Amino acid sequence: MILLAFDTAQGALSAAVHDGEGEIASAFEARTRGHAEALMPMVEVVLAEAALGFSDLDALAVTVGPGTFTGLRVGLAAARGIALSRGLPLVGVTTLEAVAEPVAAEADETILASFDARRDEVYMQAFSANRTPQTAPLLVNLGDVAAHLPHSPFVLAGTGSELVAARLAAAGLDCRMAECRPQPDAAIVARIALRRLGEQGPDAFRTAPAPLYIRAPDAKLPGGRDPDEAT
Repeated sequence: MILLAFDTAQGALSAAVHDGEGEIASAFEARTRGHAEALMPMVEVVLAEAALGFSDLDALAVTVGPGTFTGLRVGLAAARGIALSRGLPLVGVTTLEAVAEPVAAEADETILASFDARRDEVYMQAFSANRTPQTAPLLVNLGDVAAHLPHSPFVLAGTGSELVAARLAAAGLDCRMAECRPQPDAAIVARIALRRLGEQGPDAFRTAPAPLYIRAPDAKLPGGRDPDEAT
């Protein structure tokens, strides 16, 4: 199965092609803006590197959040458009799952994925060492981080790790930093998506995934209307 995955949700842009056995081509760059202009050129580059076209794809995957409102819209709109035009299954993967996936953890450790959400808050989710979710994706005030977590050693991943580490240390909880990228990577997204396709089958992903915002978008239209209310 040939799968194309991409991520525009946080502070990076990435795309990857996977054939079910291994990564064929990928690209990653740190980027906080300009995702809309740079996404499709990057997709074209990785497809060309893999010597493939859109007609060769069997499935797609995209990150669904939490992340920036604009970034999520860019990635989801592009993924939905390609999936609809080619009749492809589309797998949504959260950014928290994506940063937790490559973390190496001991059996007694909890993986804590987090992103700096500004305003003294973090998006976070706890996972067992085998990546089973221990909490739902949460938006938490920094002062309340420890109250939402089990009492065990933690391995921290994501851009919120330093903020979270300070709060865990103050609560007397042990933690260490993971040795992996703090941003989601499409190569990891592809790996998660292929596993789900194998477990559930392509037909489970014929409906486009919804964005996971957690926090309501900051952007407002004239008159104070939320962008999602526009017609």
